[in-house]
Amino acid sequence: MINPVLAVTPGEPSGIGPDILLRLLAEHPEFRFLAVADPVLMRQAAERLGLDIPITDWSAGMPVTAGQLACLPVPMRRPARPGQLDPDNADYVLKTLQEAVRLVQGGTASALVTGPVHKGVINDSGIPFTGHTEYLAELSDTPRVVMMLAAPGLRVTLVTTHLPLRSVADAIDAPNLEAVIRITWQELHSRFGIDDPRLQILGLNPHAGESGHLGTEESEIIEPVLRRLREEGMRLDGPVPADTAFNPPRLAACDAVVAMYHDQGLPVLKHMGFGNSVNITLGLPFIRTSVDHGTALDLAGTGTASAGSLYQAALTAEELIARQRK
Repeated sequence: MINPVLAVTPGEPSGIGPDILLRLLAEHPEFRFLAVADPVLMRQAAERLGLDIPITDWSAGMPVTAGQLACLPVPMRRPARPGQLDPDNADYVLKTLQEAVRLVQGGTASALVTGPVHKGVINDSGIPFTGHTEYLAELSDTPRVVMMLAAPGLRVTLVTTHLPLRSVADAIDAPNLEAVIRITWQELHSRFGIDDPRLQILGLNPHAGESGHLGTEESEIIEPVLRRLREEGMRLDGPVPADTAFNPPRLAACDAVVAMYHDQGLPVLKHMGFGNSVNITLGLPFIRTSVDHGTALDLAGTGTASAGSLYQAALTAEELIARQRK
């Protein structure tokens, strides 16, 4: 069976994204990658790493061959230097995402796999940017998406993503929570092939509010939403205190954990599977997976960065494609 074409954006050009893409292709030449990047950047990275990988400028209608890197050219504004951020290349990073979405929505590629971006340098350039997830939703005119991170034995979705902790409680309301639970349930059913998904919903406050003594979000917002969705037949456990939710028996009894905020669920997941976990955007009209790590500027250009998470992201994309085709 021929592997599907995966559109890949290496992300921040001064980070490890170009390095790990090339290393992954060297280690797993079976992948068919269509990179959206500056080919000069990719050739320089291959030379620096001592990797003999054919890199070809790609245009519409050309084949994408396994073991080679087809590259849809997007020029950088300024040459990139490993480990040194340059705000002048922020628009380049966003342009690669725009072109990659076009490839996937047009059917040229079957899924999108993204490397790490640096949100700070994009914002420093004067472009408002909160993250991949939100930007891809904007590009695809998707009203609501959900961030999922998955590792062996654990899937976590988030009700709020990149918000200051001070703003989290105000962002958790009934419509927001219900939308996240519905999208999580539906995508587990449709994309992951789980007939009757079981979700564990975390509380916001310590001890899930301690019967209102440590906060009322559980009784006023979370519990009414869960009751309503249970009446529709969804299997939902919660609100569960976050400090007891991740023990093995609880995880074995659910297909995903819905966390209220970024640093409530993701530290546990990354402890369990850092380097082997995958970021998956639920709710998009196409499959998108990503690495679970940042740009690692200190490793860029050194040849020491692991491609493990990018491998898992590509593998997961292919698995979701295969399930979708069935």
